[in-house]
Amino acid sequence: MGASQSGRVPMFQDLSDKTGFSIEQIKNLHNRFIYLTQCEDTLRREHLENMSDLALNPIRRQIIEAFFDSRNLGQKEKGCLQEIGFEEFVTVLAFFKPPKPHIAEEERKTLKKEKLRFLFNMHDTDNDGVITLDEYRRVVEELLSSSETMGAETAKAISDAAMLEVASETVGQMGPDEFYEGITFEHFMQMLKDIEIETKMNVHFWNLDTRTMQCGK
Repeated sequence: MGASQSGRVPMFQDLSDKTGFSIEQIKNLHNRFIYLTQCEDTLRREHLENMSDLALNPIRRQIIEAFFDSRNLGQKEKGCLQEIGFEEFVTVLAFFKPPKPHIAEEERKTLKKEKLRFLFNMHDTDNDGVITLDEYRRVVEELLSSSETMGAETAKAISDAAMLEVASETVGQMGPDEFYEGITFEHFMQMLKDIEIETKMNVHFWNLDTRTMQCGK
C-alpha cells in the first residue's frame, strides 16, 4: 500500500501543475474517484448516473456527458469515450475550479474562453461546431422542466423565442426565407461576454463522504 501511495506522488504533482488544484485537493479528488468507481481504475457513465447529488439537476445529462467528451480532454479526435481514468476526471473538474485571486487580465481572458468552450461543447451535442435550434431548445426545456407549473408547450415557446432573440443579436435581422443554422462559438462568446463565467461556473457534486469506504484490499 505504501509503495502505491508513493508511486502516486509524481502523478499528483503533475496533475496539480496541469490543473491548478493543490496536491491536497488532488488527493481528495482521488478519494472521490475511488468512491465513485467503487475502487475500479476507470469511471463510467453509470457511476455518475447513480449520484444523488446530480439526480435533480436539470442538465444532469449534459454534465455527465461532458466527462466523456474528447473535446474536453485535450484529445485531437472528436467523439465520446466509454470510460475515463483519474487524470481525465480531474481534467474535466478543473473547468469548474474558480480562478485564483488577482490573476493577470490576459490569464483571466484565457480562462474565460476555456470555460465558455466547455459550456459550448455541452450544448453542441452532435459535435458539429454549432448549437442548433433543437439543441438549444432541448437545453432550455430541460432547465425549465424543473418548474412544476410550466407545461411542455410553454417551455417550447419560451425556448423558441429565446433562440430567435439570439439569432437577431448575433446575425442581425433575418428575411422570411432565411434559415438560422445556429450559434457558433464566436456567437456564443459574444452572447456571454458580459457574464463573469470564470467565477460563476462552479459545481460541488464531488464533495462526498468517503470515510466509510472500503475496497476490500
